[in-house]
Amino acid sequence: MFETPETRFAVAAVREACALIRDVQQSLVTQTLTKSDRSPVTVADFAAQAIIAQRFARERPDDVLVGEEDAGDLRSAERRSTLEQVTRFVGARVPGATGDDVCTWIDRGRAEPTRRFWTLDPVDGTKGFLRGEQYAVALALIEEGRVRAGVLGCPNLSADGRSDIGGTGCVVAAERGRGTFAAALGSEDWTRLRVSDRRVAKDARLLRSVESGHTNVDEMGELVVALGGTAEPVLMDSQAKYAVLAAGCGELLFRLLSSAKPDYRERIWDQAAGAIVVEEAGGTVTDLDGKTLDFSRGRTLAANRGVVASNGTLHEAALAALARIGG
Repeated sequence: MFETPETRFAVAAVREACALIRDVQQSLVTQTLTKSDRSPVTVADFAAQAIIAQRFARERPDDVLVGEEDAGDLRSAERRSTLEQVTRFVGARVPGATGDDVCTWIDRGRAEPTRRFWTLDPVDGTKGFLRGEQYAVALALIEEGRVRAGVLGCPNLSADGRSDIGGTGCVVAAERGRGTFAAALGSEDWTRLRVSDRRVAKDARLLRSVESGHTNVDEMGELVVALGGTAEPVLMDSQAKYAVLAAGCGELLFRLLSSAKPDYRERIWDQAAGAIVVEEAGGTVTDLDGKTLDFSRGRTLAANRGVVASNGTLHEAALAALARIGG
């Protein structure tokens, strides 16, 4: 199905992580920690990063992994019970795994970006995960600042881009120059995804985060007016939105700058897999200024302001609307 062994590896790794995360959810494990940016980190985040990093150590030991999480919090005495839970879930899939093993695997993701590396968000949309709604496992291969392959695991999304809470879930994979494909999490029946062909801005369905803290709400309202939008927005967390856009179930996605954080720059793991999934389905992804996303600047998109993703035909209209409101 896929041309490169890297993509096949990424699909298998993401599928395993999705299965583990579902185990966590079914066991009603919702214990959280608090990182310095005050976003929740669940047992699932740590366990998913550990299981994917363990697969890297076993199958691709020379590859560089840049992940969102690190094991610093888990190593402290007061977090021992959390580490025990993470180890239990990982150990169910890697017999004999110890707490030290788990921390070592998680910390494999502390590597710095190089000319060629992978970037991982083990549970993108943690709050969506905690609500039992949309979240994604996102893994992408980056070479010379450009995404070459990306995989999204979306356990509460169907392969045709529809919300399917508690359903079979899907995996969406893209290789540069070869298209975007989706399959149920447990299936090898792949279907090619293509963005929608809507060309009228007022008919565009905006994909928006449930969490208001993830965007500039006032500016988003102005943007809808500037577009003349009449369609109901599609609300969901995580890079699952990119899979929905790629499947033709939405047309526009904006990552605006919050007025409280005007200098914020996107983390690479929050955008890499989703960006190639949309582009290879026929869409367009740039920053708010229309510039190509540059993944060569470390752990953030330091050279870019925000993100605009579209079905391609509406991208110029989206950028023009942004210009009219001074976005």
